[in-house]
Amino acid sequence: MANAVKRIGVLTSGGDAPGMNAAIRAVVRSANYRGIECIGIRRGWNGLISGDIVRLEEHSVAHIISRGGTMLYTARSKEFRTEEGQRKAMATCKLLGLDGIVAIGGDGTFRGALALSSHGISVVGVPATIDNDISCTDYCIGYDTAANTAIECIDKLRDTMQAHERCSVVEVMGRNAGHLAMYVGLAIGATAVLVPEEKETFGLDSLVEKIRSARLNGFTHYMIVVAEGAGSAAEVGEYIRENLGLDPRVTVLGHIQRGGSPNARDRVTATQMGHHAVELLANGMTNRVVCTIADGEISDVDISTGLAMHKGINQQQVEALRAMTGL
Repeated sequence: MANAVKRIGVLTSGGDAPGMNAAIRAVVRSANYRGIECIGIRRGWNGLISGDIVRLEEHSVAHIISRGGTMLYTARSKEFRTEEGQRKAMATCKLLGLDGIVAIGGDGTFRGALALSSHGISVVGVPATIDNDISCTDYCIGYDTAANTAIECIDKLRDTMQAHERCSVVEVMGRNAGHLAMYVGLAIGATAVLVPEEKETFGLDSLVEKIRSARLNGFTHYMIVVAEGAGSAAEVGEYIRENLGLDPRVTVLGHIQRGGSPNARDRVTATQMGHHAVELLANGMTNRVVCTIADGEISDVDISTGLAMHKGINQQQVEALRAMTGL
């Protein structure tokens, strides 16, 4: 069947997230299913500027659904933020005959896509970030796998903290958002969780009282989860030492949270999102971000609208954590 869209590109940009490969696979196979050629753009927007490309076919993406990271590599591009860089990228699009681009990543990736669209190329964004901070979608690819990685690490850490009756301070990723820390904190039964969105309830001021309350209730080991946007674990550990006389052990989980094989939720969500992105381009749509809404249903919104939205912390989780920590 003839299709006005003949060739599209796909790239990953910004921080990697488990499930990006599953999304790439879905884009390639959905495009091939429609008779659309797919070009992989390596190293994000930098690759579009320099023409770092690879032709992708069905066999190219075989067996990558279970792999973490991204087969197309990823990078952040200062040059692409400039008008000159965007013109170079557009020149590559014209040279390759690209009718559209699927950009997989976070809000920085989508801002880049929006800039490129102003030069006449159709773009669709697919949200993939362990921070889960893209406002227009309930869920971002990689979040659940990253959360489970953090949970597994903290569960193991708790064993040794309990054996030595110590206080542990664990920093999880999330950039300026506390979604991951809140979710992980609830899952591991944390003594306290520090997130930037709820500084009064889940900040340093309440931390001392939560640990003191736990001690008065007979606990001799304490697990504190800190979102990186709420401050460094080292600073929190020092605060505990000064105000409670404890000798906390500080652990920064760091980039281990981005690695590993994506779990079922991330594989399925990435596959559905990648497929939907191709459907949008094939139907002449542009400037869209794929998103999940109620019950995991896949939808899409305008990029500008999506970027302007604000995503607060889940208030049901906040109330549950208040009850679980006793304050």
